[in-house]
Amino acid sequence: MALLALLSLPTAAETVLIPASHDATVIEDPDGAWANGSGPFFFAGRTNQEQNGVRRGLLRFDVGEALPDHAIIESVSLTLYMAPSHPEIRDLRLYRALAEWSEGPSSSAGGGGAPSQPGDVTWLHTFYDSDFWVYGGGQFLGRASGVLQVADSGFYTWESNPHLVQDVALWKAAAQHNFGWILIGDETTRQNVKSFASRENPDPALRPVLEVTYRLPGPPSR
Repeated sequence: MALLALLSLPTAAETVLIPASHDATVIEDPDGAWANGSGPFFFAGRTNQEQNGVRRGLLRFDVGEALPDHAIIESVSLTLYMAPSHPEIRDLRLYRALAEWSEGPSSSAGGGGAPSQPGDVTWLHTFYDSDFWVYGGGQFLGRASGVLQVADSGFYTWESNPHLVQDVALWKAAAQHNFGWILIGDETTRQNVKSFASRENPDPALRPVLEVTYRLPGPPSR
């Protein structure tokens, strides 16, 4: 009986580090004229601009490619590097995105962005200039998947919680629903925008990383 019980135990947990496959900044603009899909940083919060100052970050990870079939996800954490930005303490929230979007070729090192090019994600477009968000600024679940206080520059980790685990489990089970997360900061106070190293950052050590711990089901008991 003891041998049969051992045969039904799950395998030991494994951990995988998954790099971002896409990331971009959604730049507030009534015409969707500005974007930043391929720059070395993405931004969340509000700039010092009197108008159109909101910035939101988009991130996506190919969990289906990185995890084996039948993986049972136990924990999920997201680590980002915040470059020198406004150092005031702010809450940054992750929301599960609800529509497909394209990273795009536009590139800017600053929060102002660059003129939108075909394929960019913008405030209006999921794919400039033919496909659109239902709502300006992106479509996302109303409940945050994770929240973290950030201040000065350095590495920050959104630690595992049931919502993050549920998001990644959904993406693993149904890749067609993997639209990633949108990162939203303080959008009411001017001059608080936070800058994060993107997957295109020249320093690989600073790029976004999703850490997933999983196990595989053990063989069925007889």
